[in-house]
Amino acid sequence: MDIIRTIDEIDHKILTILQEKARIPNAEVARQVGMAPSAVLERIRKLEERGIIEGYEVRLNPLPFKQGLAAFVLVEIDRSRGNGSLEQRLAEVSGVQEVHQIAGEDGYLLKVRAADPKALGQLLRDQLLTIPGVKGSRTQVVLNTVKETRRIELE
Repeated sequence: MDIIRTIDEIDHKILTILQEKARIPNAEVARQVGMAPSAVLERIRKLEERGIIEGYEVRLNPLPFKQGLAAFVLVEIDRSRGNGSLEQRLAEVSGVQEVHQIAGEDGYLLKVRAADPKALGQLLRDQLLTIPGVKGSRTQVVLNTVKETRRIELE
């Protein structure tokens, strides 16, 4: 069964509210959807159990943590080698926030954060390019972030 079909209008409202402000008190969610807080809490618990809500996280400002530089790195892999643990090794590199396997010449697209261009270069040279199976990389440095979100459109 399609997971989306099992989400009713109230679940949809709850998810919309939680995506806007995950720390909103349960009583306020209940007020906005017109239900008892215990019923809303039960619905949220079921959404979590079904894997529709994967978790909650705090968005931190990267600047106080000296991670103000964002970059996207295309990782070219050596397809002739067995790349069994490659994905895990990429994910373990310090500063890597996202690892996406992609179609095309390259194998992976990474989102990384570093303090500055020098730190980014060191990350690439000393950590990323030393992983067995990584053939090379191409990096795009972010100059300005216009939009960055993990929200899902709930239409």
